[in-house]
Amino acid sequence: MSPRQLSAGNVSARPNALHCLGATLHPKTSSANQALQQGKLSDWNLRKVPLHVEVGPQKLVVPDRFAVIRDSPMIRGMVEVMGDVGKSYTIIQNEDLEDLLDTLKDEFGARFDAAGEIDGGRRAFVTLKLPGVAKIGGADVVDNYITVINSHDGNTSAVLMITPVRVSDSGTLNISFKKASHVFKIRHSVGAHKLIAQQAREAMEFTFSYLDAFQEEADRLISTTLTQARFEELITRNFGAPKGAPAPTVTRTQNKLDQMAELFSDSYSLAGVGETAWAGLNALTEWHDFYSPVRGVGAGGEAAVRSRKALLDSDFKNQAMKIMMAHAN
Repeated sequence: MSPRQLSAGNVSARPNALHCLGATLHPKTSSANQALQQGKLSDWNLRKVPLHVEVGPQKLVVPDRFAVIRDSPMIRGMVEVMGDVGKSYTIIQNEDLEDLLDTLKDEFGARFDAAGEIDGGRRAFVTLKLPGVAKIGGADVVDNYITVINSHDGNTSAVLMITPVRVSDSGTLNISFKKASHVFKIRHSVGAHKLIAQQAREAMEFTFSYLDAFQEEADRLISTTLTQARFEELITRNFGAPKGAPAPTVTRTQNKLDQMAELFSDSYSLAGVGETAWAGLNALTEWHDFYSPVRGVGAGGEAAVRSRKALLDSDFKNQAMKIMMAHAN
């Protein structure tokens, strides 16, 4: 569907990306333990085993390298490989995050919202919805979520991520500002388990600081005029095809710019926010989440791929934010 085919019904029917990735939790879920069970994140029995390679009849140990394996939550008796790690890597079981999750729930008055695995279990997540809403410019409504993501493949840290979701289009505004990052990291290193317990309070302070910065910067954007012509100038300058690009690249890029421009001028989700830098930011994030090209569509379908991208890939959105803030300043 192109931006010009959008209707108010199409936009309001879009699912929250967090719900596409995992299980939507029962409204009466009262503990992290229950959330893990509903999301099939319990009893994975993650462990490190020496990594081997086979050379003909020989089975050789790879020095100081280990495979992270788990018991499959879906098929009894099956063991699955999550990734390979070094000697210093400390496994954080999903259950190790229960105290952090329960503290966030109790201190914020949040409710458990969604839980599940990403990338075949290489990441596991639990999301809590914070009470109340943010109203940008006093009118545009944004729900705020905390997503705790545990990693098991050795490529990333465990993280707490602030995930605002704009109600009118289900766009995910996981954006870092100059004043605050939206990601709080917990490394898989020696002492990680003790660190998790110690950082619960720090994580809450991080969340409050981020939400304050989000409100401040969003209000600045919605107070800043951005005309259609200026928006098109900005996206051409920042996302246009490089000089001398081959014709197919120029055509694909122009199609992308046309979609962005159509969203800024015509998207139902932007009704009421006018020609503002906030509308410019959300036209770009809406394009990223719902119209940008996706690859590797597997069994979960395009919605799952887009949802993963909406949650985990914030580079484009951070760039969009910098462009709009530069205009506002």
